[in-house]
Amino acid sequence: MPFHRYVALGDSFTEGYGDPDPTRPNGLRGWADRVAEVLASHGDTVGYANLAIRGRKLDAILAEQLEPALALEPDLVTIYAGANDILRPKVDLDALIGRYDDALARLAATGARLLVWTAFDPGGSATYRMLRGRFALYNELVRESADRHGADVVDFWRLREYRDWRLWDDDRMHMGPAGHQRMAIEVLETLGVDHDLEPLPLHELPVVSRRDALREHAVWVRTSAAPWVHRRLTGRSSGDTISPRHPSLTRLVPPGAATAGAAGAPTDGPSI
Repeated sequence: MPFHRYVALGDSFTEGYGDPDPTRPNGLRGWADRVAEVLASHGDTVGYANLAIRGRKLDAILAEQLEPALALEPDLVTIYAGANDILRPKVDLDALIGRYDDALARLAATGARLLVWTAFDPGGSATYRMLRGRFALYNELVRESADRHGADVVDFWRLREYRDWRLWDDDRMHMGPAGHQRMAIEVLETLGVDHDLEPLPLHELPVVSRRDALREHAVWVRTSAAPWVHRRLTGRSSGDTISPRHPSLTRLVPPGAATAGAAGAPTDGPSI
């Protein structure tokens, strides 16, 4: 600390999908907004760009977001990429992380603080458990790359709280508000940034019969899983018509600075 130019890259995880807020761009908040707001609360004006777009695979993230991120001259960069590749029927993880490593090298060369993630552990999910070995290999390759470039790592794999489905959206693919809040806490603590965020309260899980559980699963298949598979088969993405939420540095000011006319309050650009 302090960070003054924060740029977030990635897919739906970083865009904030699953954490709705109709007052914000794309109707989302997410962990990255929460982190940026804490950075601004430390008393300095912070520029925040979020270039992430849902559904993007790693190559698209690098092709569309890397150069714009470098042009913004950040002093803090977060990037989570590759999750949508892992879920495809076939993926060459060595080649994938080779390209990721090249991008991390370019980001690290700017001198910015760089933070990356491992993938979560799908061992508690009947749907994704079959890919657990692929996730584990991806994680080890990411850790090696992070070591080479001095990047911090949020070890999603070891955050066992995320085996609680109350941290996830109803689609079972994206974090819900409680999951985004928990992730913001983990990011801030990994960066060593003081904060007063607390985990969001979780609702009590109702006791449901096997029949009701099967009915809920059928609804999930129809409303979430089947549309996802259909997009994959037709070469479409949920992000085809989506633009980055904050493509340029949005000014976040310390609480009260704008109204009080304090030094450092922004004179141009939007604020949130």
